[in-house]
Amino acid sequence: MKKLAMPMIAMGAMMACAPKGAIGAPRAEGNPRNFEELLRDVKSELTRIGDDVSKTAETAMNEAKRSGEMSAETKASADKLLTQQGALQDSVKALTDRMKAAEGQTLELEQKLAGGGGSRGGSDRLSLGQAVVADDSVQAFNGRGTLRVEVKNAITTGGTSAGALRQPYRDPEVVGAPRQSVHIRDLIPSVSVDQGSIEYARQTTRTNAAAPVSETALKPESALAWALENTPVQTIATWIPASRQALDDLPMLEGLIDTELRYMLDITEDAQLLAGDGVSPNLDGLITNATAYSGAAEAKISNPTLIDKLRVAMLEATLNLYPADGVVLHPEDWMVIETTKDADNRYIFANPTGIAGPVLWGRRVVPTLAMTVDKFLVGAFTVAATIYDRMDTEVLISSEDRDNFVKNMLTIRAEKRLALAVKRPQSLIYGDFGLVV
Repeated sequence: MKKLAMPMIAMGAMMACAPKGAIGAPRAEGNPRNFEELLRDVKSELTRIGDDVSKTAETAMNEAKRSGEMSAETKASADKLLTQQGALQDSVKALTDRMKAAEGQTLELEQKLAGGGGSRGGSDRLSLGQAVVADDSVQAFNGRGTLRVEVKNAITTGGTSAGALRQPYRDPEVVGAPRQSVHIRDLIPSVSVDQGSIEYARQTTRTNAAAPVSETALKPESALAWALENTPVQTIATWIPASRQALDDLPMLEGLIDTELRYMLDITEDAQLLAGDGVSPNLDGLITNATAYSGAAEAKISNPTLIDKLRVAMLEATLNLYPADGVVLHPEDWMVIETTKDADNRYIFANPTGIAGPVLWGRRVVPTLAMTVDKFLVGAFTVAATIYDRMDTEVLISSEDRDNFVKNMLTIRAEKRLALAVKRPQSLIYGDFGLVV
């Protein structure tokens, strides 16, 4: 009896006082974390029941020693414990299986969410680590030699993977077209006017008969004469169309257009001030009215250079009683001057490692693209001419242009009005370097 009762007691002692919620098949609600918590509770109950079973088994053994058999109460308790133990073991197994299944479903869902809501090209995306672990060659690898794993479905920045999620950085700078510097206006004085034409008097005659005279002798008579000159105000203008939506939706666009239109007027004005041919509506420019370079004094210079030619032009302006205060030439000709060397290959103009301003013989040099290559203009610019500003640059926006109103379009117009009077042509000397064949 003792030998038959002990196995039954040992098995029964494995379970006691099991919670009813932990016995039977586990519920399917919840995520893997809920399954883990429930499994931890069941295992905790198994541990606690194991302690109670040990006590019950000890009681059964003591009863068997005393009477040769265990009591009916102890036997019933052992049977109940065996039943509860089996149920709890089934629960542990079921919980473990369901937890693994839930983990797999969660992983699949995360992969689909990371891939934009589903698989692409018929296959779900795996992370790099998951793809490597799942590779058959990795699972069969024995640790010897080198193993190469080709990952075919890893998430990349390609267009068929995660490339659509990439966002470029937007640089706020707007890269505009290159701009030419304007200089001619800076050489000439300007005044503001409120009329459409300019009149000024030009002296045409100066007959100087001044001479020493004897007492009571008739004094010599001199003569002076003037002529009235008229210079019309001319208009420089341009415009550009733009939609109402573009200006409303892009706040910076209006400022960009304004700046560009003003530049267009300025660069056109620069060219007109320098070389306008005087045929209306063009300005009557400096070069058009300048005195031609004679170069007579070059004969007194051995092997004249570009620098020498400019110095002779300054002399000619001085001989006309208008000492020059500036030089205008093309940047390419200025480069030739800067790189002029002596017989020992030493730079004449300046040391290349130093700083030398655009100055020659103490006069300001203005390199500008408005001047033609191989040409130069030397003169007393402060007295040679005057700019009369009738209207500073004006930028207007209007919908009242053709069918703009019904098309929701706008016309942006920029214009300025000015006149140029070259009052002293003898103060300007225009010539040719003679480099271009």
